[in-house]
Amino acid sequence: MSAPARVPLSIQRSPSLHWTHERGWFHADEPLIVESPLAIEIAYPRSGHELRKVLAVTMRTPGHDADLALGFLFAEGLVASPDDILSNTAHSENARGETIATQRIQLRHAPREDLQRISRGLLTSSACGLCGRVSLEGLPTPSLSSSPSSPAFALSPEQLSRLPETLRATQTLFAETGGSHGAALVDFNGTLVLAREDVGRHNAVDKLLGAALRQNLPAAQHLLVLSSRASFELLQKAAVFGLPLVVAVGAPSSLAVSIAHEAGITLVGFARDGRFNVYTHADRLALAPAARE
Repeated sequence: MSAPARVPLSIQRSPSLHWTHERGWFHADEPLIVESPLAIEIAYPRSGHELRKVLAVTMRTPGHDADLALGFLFAEGLVASPDDILSNTAHSENARGETIATQRIQLRHAPREDLQRISRGLLTSSACGLCGRVSLEGLPTPSLSSSPSSPAFALSPEQLSRLPETLRATQTLFAETGGSHGAALVDFNGTLVLAREDVGRHNAVDKLLGAALRQNLPAAQHLLVLSSRASFELLQKAAVFGLPLVVAVGAPSSLAVSIAHEAGITLVGFARDGRFNVYTHADRLALAPAARE
């Protein structure tokens, strides 16, 4: 299991004024989750020259930036595996000449010709994984190869309901600040394999999937656990990676349910307080006979 890494700039302290019924007003230093910009940039050969292009500037919590960039490019369909990448390096200036933390991925080959159509090239907030995109066209949303009608998971309902607690136990930044999202990969025995945190839920997933790609973890043998709601962009990332099951603490959106249905993903939401809802492909779970009626 890989534990979440703490980096020096992940938390800052801020003076604040508190009020409680027991103590009234008092001053205290409050730990805050850091939110700062990162430019994700690609470099690639074309006509004997190296071209560089900024794809996005995302507001993230510093740490695991190389994994974030790799996961982002994979979810966008710009790379198929780490073998497509020559280098993944940190810089203090991007291709536009802006002084900003930059993660530059040098591609082995030029990206496909519709790069301009799918590129964001704009500032994205920590809450938005698709901000700045011209359209949803071009986002890869493959279907899983396994049959959704065949039971694939031996996890009991009790084990499924406890998965968010397993994720929460890894969220050291959340424990200190209350301001981060978490994402984890869990095997079909309910054992935590990998976890990441970030101020942005989509960044947490990109960091997680980037790390999983580097470690060559088989997607079909793992499920994704989210500390947040299940939104479209998170299900899209899960579909691209080939994850068969997503468990979220919060609610799914209508578009998330649609993509889960089309991609063959079993989507579980509201997994907390000893309960959960199954929105798609429930037959893949090892349900008790009475629950199927």
